[in-house]
Amino acid sequence: MTAEDRRGHAGGAGGEGAEPPVGAGADSDDRPTLSISRDKVCFIVIKAREFDVKDLPTFSDDGSDPPDEAMRSVLEDRPDDPVRQELAAFIGALTFDEQVDLVTLTWIGRGDGTIADWAELREEACGRHNKWTARYLLGTPLLGDYLAEGLAQFGYSCEEFANEHLIT
Repeated sequence: MTAEDRRGHAGGAGGEGAEPPVGAGADSDDRPTLSISRDKVCFIVIKAREFDVKDLPTFSDDGSDPPDEAMRSVLEDRPDDPVRQELAAFIGALTFDEQVDLVTLTWIGRGDGTIADWAELREEACGRHNKWTARYLLGTPLLGDYLAEGLAQFGYSCEEFANEHLIT
């Protein structure tokens, strides 16, 4: 995907609210430094996967009693979905740099580049940043998988985070 194609994917036109990019430093192994913690990315990965498994509503009678319907509505994609609201609030509360890194990780995870392209992709994400980052990311199918793949290119996994934070 070219930089021009990504512009349409970065959540809209203009750099509203954009700040100048903060240069990504380099670790001793020449990997870029992430502004967002692995724990935050892993939280988003887990929540995005919860959201991705939602199905279209199967019945239109919202006046039904959830226990009578075996709580099926919990698994349905509805506009007032609490997982979506939680993710949107969490992403919206991130700093500019954390949001930019999240978008860049998503792009790398979906194959728009590799970790070697980090600086260029991050610069593009900085230029396209606006107040709709959460909406853009939540509208990205397979967001959790893309973020996990982006982290994997840094040599990180969310497995340990999931084991610590999920009831099994």
